Amino acid sequence: MTSNVVAPLVVAEISGNHNGSLDRALDIVRAAAEAGAGAVKLQTYTADTITLDVDAPAFRLSADHALWGSARLYELYQRAYTPWEWHEPVFALARELGMLAFSTPFDETAVEFLEGLDVPMYKIASFEIVDIPLIRQVSATGKPVVISVGTATIAEAAAAVEAARGAGCTDLTLLACTSDYPASPDDANLRRIPAMAELFGVKVGLSDHTPGVGVSIAAVALGASLIEKHVTLRRSDGGVDSAFSLEPEELALLVEGCDAAARALGSASVWSTSAEAEALRLRPSLYVSADVAAGDLATPENVRSVRPSGGLPPVELDRVLGRRFAVDAPLGTPVSWELFG
Repeated sequence: MTSNVVAPLVVAEISGNHNGSLDRALDIVRAAAEAGAGAVKLQTYTADTITLDVDAPAFRLSADHALWGSARLYELYQRAYTPWEWHEPVFALARELGMLAFSTPFDETAVEFLEGLDVPMYKIASFEIVDIPLIRQVSATGKPVVISVGTATIAEAAAAVEAARGAGCTDLTLLACTSDYPASPDDANLRRIPAMAELFGVKVGLSDHTPGVGVSIAAVALGASLIEKHVTLRRSDGGVDSAFSLEPEELALLVEGCDAAARALGSASVWSTSAEAEALRLRPSLYVSADVAAGDLATPENVRSVRPSGGLPPVELDRVLGRRFAVDAPLGTPVSWELFG
């Protein structure tokens, strides 16, 4: 690997894939570490901190939602939330296995709780990009902040960036995101990634809810330095996020693919490289293709363009044909002007 290549940070989002079991959450952490992920992430809320226990149309998902049709928000978040007392053992195991461990807070009490666990960074979810007080609170910690821009207009993203910087954030990453579950690659619009970097002067990445790994790897080729994917042990186990989550074997492919994509970017100014030395040696050139004696004419029967290099370039063939050899030359002799005196 080239020494200046930095592979993107692959973040394994556990979210609700623990299915209500701490042991399962810890198993996901172990699987993520084995797959090569650089970080694991939780979401810190309760049903009461993120919504209200109200049964009204505004507090239900649409009937035609692909995964959670007509679900009450309160009940959905009751199913999906991660008990706060699980955060410490999950974070401790992740750190023990060499990964970053952090979370997405959804209100001020979650930030206060996470500060007590000394998390190294924060994530703001796409829906909360309009929660400017929350963005200011996490930014005031002085820690790196990652903000997903799903659902946001350019103006809303700009307001979030301004709020983060104004509150003291000096390490900010924006994630392109399509807030649909699962999302279609057709809606990824990855060309946003370099545009976001240029427009806001920040690091960029992708929060990816599409199936598979192709969209994420493509994002790396466009400059993504952080890739976030939901991870589960097996989709067949079910759970609120399982349909758009990666299994461990797929996560390993993602890590490998993102690393390869980052390494492959290279430089626009480099064409031939030292890695092609053997290939260069095998490029065609002119060789004596039948034994010749001094005085013989060079003809298409005794001079040909063949692999490897060593003889005159193939472009010189017309100038060579018709000349008389000045010396004997056996089959396989590289053609040079010296053969003709």
